[in-house]
Amino acid sequence: MKNNKIKDFVASIKYDCRLLPYDVEGSIAHCRMLAECKIISQKDSRKIIGGLKRILESYKKGRMKFSAKYEDIHLAVEAILIKDIGETGGKLHTARSRNDQVSLDMRLYMRDIISELIRLIEDFQSVLRKAAVKNIDVIMPGFTHLQHAQPVLFSQHIMAYFFMLKRDGQRLGDCLKRVNVMPLGAAALAGTAFPIDRAYVAKLLGFEGITSNSIDTVSDRDFIIEFISAAAILMMHLSRFTEDLIIWLSPEFDFIRLGSAYCTGSSIMPQKRNPDVAELIRGKTGRVYGNLLNMLTVMKGLPVSYNRDMQEDKMPLFDTVDTLIAVLEIFPGMLGTLKVNKEKMLEACRQGFLNATDVADYLVGKGLPFRKSHGIVSEVVSYCIREGRNLQDLKLAELRRFSPEFAGDVFKAMNIRESVAGRKSKGGTAPREVRKQIKTK
Repeated sequence: MKNNKIKDFVASIKYDCRLLPYDVEGSIAHCRMLAECKIISQKDSRKIIGGLKRILESYKKGRMKFSAKYEDIHLAVEAILIKDIGETGGKLHTARSRNDQVSLDMRLYMRDIISELIRLIEDFQSVLRKAAVKNIDVIMPGFTHLQHAQPVLFSQHIMAYFFMLKRDGQRLGDCLKRVNVMPLGAAALAGTAFPIDRAYVAKLLGFEGITSNSIDTVSDRDFIIEFISAAAILMMHLSRFTEDLIIWLSPEFDFIRLGSAYCTGSSIMPQKRNPDVAELIRGKTGRVYGNLLNMLTVMKGLPVSYNRDMQEDKMPLFDTVDTLIAVLEIFPGMLGTLKVNKEKMLEACRQGFLNATDVADYLVGKGLPFRKSHGIVSEVVSYCIREGRNLQDLKLAELRRFSPEFAGDVFKAMNIRESVAGRKSKGGTAPREVRKQIKTK
C-alpha cells in the first residue's frame, strides 16, 4: 500500500496523458535523427517509428488506458513501444533524457494551443466588429470613476475591447517566438556525447531555432510563465468586459439585454434573470491568476537545472488552457445575443451634465482660457444642481449671468449628438473615427 501511495504521489500520467501526440511526434523526429546520424540503424528506426504510429492511432481511437505504473506519459509511450516491438524500442531513448523530452513535448503542445487561442481571439474580434457596426448610431454615457463623464458611441466602447484583445493576440504571438525553440539534445543537463544533429530535429519539427545552453534548457519554464501571464492579462480584459455587461444589465441601468440561455433564474425569486455566464467568466479570472502565482512560486527557489518540483508546471498550464478555451468559445456566443436599449442610453446621456465639457470648449472658442471657462461652467452646473435642472433646460439669459460670452449658438454645443460628432481627434468617439477603428486589422 505504501509503495502504491508513493507511485500515485509522484505520477503525472493522469494529467500529462494529453501530451501523447506530441511525445510521439517528437520521438519520431528524434528517431529519424538517430538513424540519419548513424547512431541507430535505419531498420531499427523504421521499426520504432512504426510502433510509435500504432501507439498514436490507438490513442486517437480512445483505446489507450493509462495507470500510475507508467508514472508519466513519456515512460508510458516507451513501455508500450517496447511491449509492442521488443528491446529495439529501448533504443529510442538514446541521446535524450526525460528532462529535455518534457520540455520538447510542452513546447509542441503550447505551439498548437497558442495558435488556437489566437484564432479564437480573432473570432471574438469579428463578433465585436459586427456589434459595433450594428449599433453605430447608439449613443451612451461614457464613464470615468463609474461616474457620468461625456457622451460616447456605444460602438466605440465595444471597440475598446477589440483593441484590448488585439494586444492579447500580439502578446501570445510574441510568447510563441520563445516557445518555438527546440530543446531536444540538452539531455539531462550537460548535452550528450553522441554525434546528434539538433538542427535536423528542429527542421523536422518546424522549430525556428534551437536552445543555446543545455543547463538553461532543462531549467527553463519561462515560456510557460510568460504564457500564463499573457493569459492572466487576457482574462483581466474579459473580466472587465463582463463587469460592464453585468452593470448594464441591472435595472438601475437597463442598457442591454442578453439571451436567456446565458442567464438563469433564482432558486427562490421568480423575477430574477441572473447573468450567470458573465459572472462565471469574471470568477474564472481568479483561477488563471492563481495559476500564474502557482508557477512563479514553484520556480522561485529552485537551483539551476532540472528539479522534480518542475513537474508541477503541467496542472496550472493545462487548467489555464482549458479555462481560456472555454471562455473564448462561450463569450462571443453570449455577446451575439446582446440587444441594446438605445433610448435608455440616450436618456441617460441627458442626465449628469455630460455636455459640460462641450460648454467649456464653447467658451474657449469665444476666446476664454480653458481654466477660466472650466470655472464658469462649474458655477453653471452648481446652479443647475441647486435648481434641479439640466444645462439644456436653462434660458440664454440665465447663462449670461455667468458669462457675457454665451450666445444662442451655445445650445448647439449642448446637443448630445453634436457633442459626439465633434470628437474628431484620431481615435475619438466621432462616428467617422469609430468607423475607422472598426476597419482596423
